[in-house]
Amino acid sequence: MDLILWRHAEAQDPEGMMTDLDRPLTRRGDKQATRMAAWLDRQLPEGTRILCSPAIRTEQTVLALGRKYKLHDELQPGASPEQLLQLAGWPNGKAPVLIVGHQPTLGETISRLLGMAEHECSVKKGAIWWLRSRERDGQLQTVVVTVQTAELL
Repeated sequence: MDLILWRHAEAQDPEGMMTDLDRPLTRRGDKQATRMAAWLDRQLPEGTRILCSPAIRTEQTVLALGRKYKLHDELQPGASPEQLLQLAGWPNGKAPVLIVGHQPTLGETISRLLGMAEHECSVKKGAIWWLRSRERDGQLQTVVVTVQTAELL
């Protein structure tokens, strides 16, 4: 199973009565999302399920991809790695899953899957981590397929 974790692009700092969920992307964030979406569109297999946090910044990030997606409250800020992995169907899902979400949940999920300490991995804004589960010699393994940042595209 392929699990692609995409951190939302750069967002505005909260202002006034704005809640965390209402924070939109900055101009730089729009550019990050557009660059990463163009790359992802060429790479994602057909049938990839796309799941997104209900936060404005994550939805604006995924909109750049131009594909169907579903919003899930389980992915909003503060979600646990367990919630994310259960929603994705990791590691036994049949279709690839792209999740657009937040730190620290994405980093904690990656750390868990790679056997690192919980807070050792941080995901840069607008970046993706593409992971794959496989079985080798009766052992379940997580393989890092690629890590990509918008700045390098």
